[in-house]
Amino acid sequence: MVLRNGIEIPDTGFGTWNIPYGEVCERAVFEALRAGYRHIDTAGAYGNEKSVGIGVREAVKEGIIKDRSEVFITSKLWNTNRSYNKAFKAFNKSMRNLDLDYIDLYLIHWPANAKRYKHPREVNIDTWKALCELYEEGLVKGIGVSNFLPHHMEELKETTKILPMVNQIELHIGYMQEEVVEYNKANGIITEAYSPLGTGTLLENETLVRMADKYNMSVAKLCLSFLRQRGIVVLPKTVSPYRMRENLSYVNLEEEDIKILLKMPYMGGHAHNPDEVEF
Repeated sequence: MVLRNGIEIPDTGFGTWNIPYGEVCERAVFEALRAGYRHIDTAGAYGNEKSVGIGVREAVKEGIIKDRSEVFITSKLWNTNRSYNKAFKAFNKSMRNLDLDYIDLYLIHWPANAKRYKHPREVNIDTWKALCELYEEGLVKGIGVSNFLPHHMEELKETTKILPMVNQIELHIGYMQEEVVEYNKANGIITEAYSPLGTGTLLENETLVRMADKYNMSVAKLCLSFLRQRGIVVLPKTVSPYRMRENLSYVNLEEEDIKILLKMPYMGGHAHNPDEVEF
């Protein structure tokens, strides 16, 4: 896939949320790169940026990759660092943690809302202005948002010449967020799916198990294949090298099965409303 500015982004990334800082995360990132991943997703709030950087450098040292440029790395600005000035400080901290010469994609993790701010629109606009400057200065190759709804993006559109290139949202069978996805598509914004397996809740669904058996593959592979076939970048997470390799491959599903999957009911996940969260 290609960002609006021509930068390529792999359609499968390795998610690191909830993988603890230290040797476990370092090894997971190393194994992911050895399995063939070339897209790693982290965030300031995950507390494991240092481990991600170590894992990447170890992969270079061991000859898994030639250099850092072969890996597309995403990080995110946490909620406590919203605003123009704080955003720069948070970005610099992420750069120090990763200990890499640049970040490929930098996202605002969550939009500000009225639960936390008197003027959330202005906070989002000021924070986005900082990301635009980071991009214009060449410190990041791409910028975007996470968990933004169309009305949040419309507010940004009123004041900026640079629209988000990516919107990373919770997205999985049973929680397809069609309004957000369609808005992204209409505005040239790539949709990324975090929790593409619904935090694991989809794996035991009888309908999905039967359909996966039809294709002789796991339910996880079915779920990821479905999203990728719809043009979504997926961010599965696992510390198992076998699952890492499995999650990279996919098959094209038959149209009749796609129709069934699109109509599946909600089966669990996070489903946080960005306008209602208080963190």
